Amino acid sequence: MKNYIWQDDNSDSVDQTIMEFMAGEDVVLDRELFPFDIIATAAHVRGLARIGILSDEESSTLCRLLEQLGSAFESGEFVLDERYEDGHSAIEIFLTDAMGDSGAKVHTGRSRNDQVAVATRLYIRHGLQRLARLCAQIADACLERAERQADIPMPGYTHLQRAVPSSVGLWMGGFAEAFTDNLAFTASMLDLIDCSPLGTAAGYGVNLPLDRDGVASDLGFGRIQVNPMYTQNSRGKFEIMALQAASHALQDVRRLAWDLSLFTTSEFDFVALPKQYVTGSSIMPNKANPDVVELLRGRSATVEGAIVEIQSVLSLPSGYQRDLQLTKAPLIRGMKSALQALAIVPALVQGLRLKEDTMRAAISLDMFLTDRAQSQAARGVPFRTAYLEAKKAAEETDQMDAAASLAERVSPGACGDLQLDRIRLRLEQQIQGLGEAETGA
Repeated sequence: MKNYIWQDDNSDSVDQTIMEFMAGEDVVLDRELFPFDIIATAAHVRGLARIGILSDEESSTLCRLLEQLGSAFESGEFVLDERYEDGHSAIEIFLTDAMGDSGAKVHTGRSRNDQVAVATRLYIRHGLQRLARLCAQIADACLERAERQADIPMPGYTHLQRAVPSSVGLWMGGFAEAFTDNLAFTASMLDLIDCSPLGTAAGYGVNLPLDRDGVASDLGFGRIQVNPMYTQNSRGKFEIMALQAASHALQDVRRLAWDLSLFTTSEFDFVALPKQYVTGSSIMPNKANPDVVELLRGRSATVEGAIVEIQSVLSLPSGYQRDLQLTKAPLIRGMKSALQALAIVPALVQGLRLKEDTMRAAISLDMFLTDRAQSQAARGVPFRTAYLEAKKAAEETDQMDAAASLAERVSPGACGDLQLDRIRLRLEQQIQGLGEAETGA
């Protein structure tokens, strides 16, 4: 039988079926949060010592024990399993078994709401930092490809129909700028959630002069989340924000995956995937399936589902409600899924083999009619007149020079003036800002 830290001596009052229902998969999920819970507990211990609740000797010993617990958990020597109600209980039981009353003092000034809020906040911050770095790596991979193969012609499409001559530089540069935006958005979410909830207890504070600012600084937060009730009300809200950052990045991964799914077909044959991203068929010997790309295309659904799941839980009044426990699983599931997918994209982009001859051959005569209309308009012909004349002369077009078409497309950002250096500068500024923020943390 489990021992519950809130339980009195009347063990008969505990219905195990009900307790299992309430605990749900908390112990399993808390394995993801446990290292952060340990770090936050050590910071809380040091804060209690600063206000005289714990002696310096008690604080030092407790922090050393917490460090040992973290190492034992990482090595597998300590297993967070069904012996415990959750990770918070495991920490308190471990410290109390080791130090008796001194260990039991650790919960002074905080609640389990406090513990899950700060552990989750640290988990979100860690996840967003990884997400930002991955967005930077993907942006860099796409930009490097755009810079190196800027002038290679390829068809440009609208409505999945051939439209105008385009280039690899334009195609890859688009994804480079997209992931630079994703990096910027993730950084803004990092700044927003960079506040410590620890020390707000159950949402109403406590009658102790807790050193909340000192503990926040100890944990690398930029500030405290001031209002205790808002700290409770922001649970789920901050989780959604983090998942939205992941969702934005995966939307662009989905678009890239769609392009690659089309471009690797025999009908297009523009691109060959690296071998490690392709699998065979169990029955058709001729098949080389782009399974990894297809799974990347679908992975955004997991994150979108997690967002909706949390949103559905948050129809709640102010203050802590036990429903909030149900936000933990979708957060962890969504964040892990997103980071796993994004981590394999940089090498995918770097390993693509572009089939230049096939891409050039797919540029047909009719795709130059827009150039013809624009050239006429540049000579003073009203554009609509030039448009109609170009359309009527479609069958007369017999000259095709993709390189010239790209070079003449000189509007800023277009194929003749890609301005990749501006994207590169902005990416480097975003990476620098991320590094400074992480150093501050």
